[in-house]
Amino acid sequence: MDYLKEVDNRIETLQNVRKTKLEQMKQAAETLTKALKDGGKILTAGNGGSAANAQHITGDVVGRYKIERKAFAGVTLSVDPSVMTATGNDYGYEEVFARQVEGIGNKGDVLIIMSSSARSANLLQALKKAKEMDIYTIAVLGNNGGVLKEWTDQCIDFPFNDSDLVEEIAMSIFHMVLTQVEESVVNNK
Repeated sequence: MDYLKEVDNRIETLQNVRKTKLEQMKQAAETLTKALKDGGKILTAGNGGSAANAQHITGDVVGRYKIERKAFAGVTLSVDPSVMTATGNDYGYEEVFARQVEGIGNKGDVLIIMSSSARSANLLQALKKAKEMDIYTIAVLGNNGGVLKEWTDQCIDFPFNDSDLVEEIAMSIFHMVLTQVEESVVNNK
């Protein structure tokens, strides 16, 4: 194990964020702030480690991140095993998120997805359903955005598809974005 190399990979990735992604992060925060102020909710989705990140983001949205405040509306689409297995059984695994977007999503909501491969069929179907319903989409993706990029309203993508790096950078990005969202909503900016 080359710890120095692993640390350097993370430093390089964060330097890339610093140089090329800050405006996209500000735009994401502004979009989320508007949605919440207008009564919308934040939907999150991902597979594997990105599903855990989706839950983490929703926990920060509904609970709080850094500022004591009222709860914001947020739902993670991977947390209900009955919905996931019933939908998977009846419609196929590729529909497990799209059916939920259709059932609980509304115009004015925002769907956040994360994927290291950027080719997950179930996330693609969710993005297509969101577009059909006029739900804004934000993605953090590896693999240069893969096939999912063309279906997102806003994509923060990276050239690598290492799950660990994509998942770690997605949480770093959303922690910073949620700091701005909380400050903007609480201070009515």
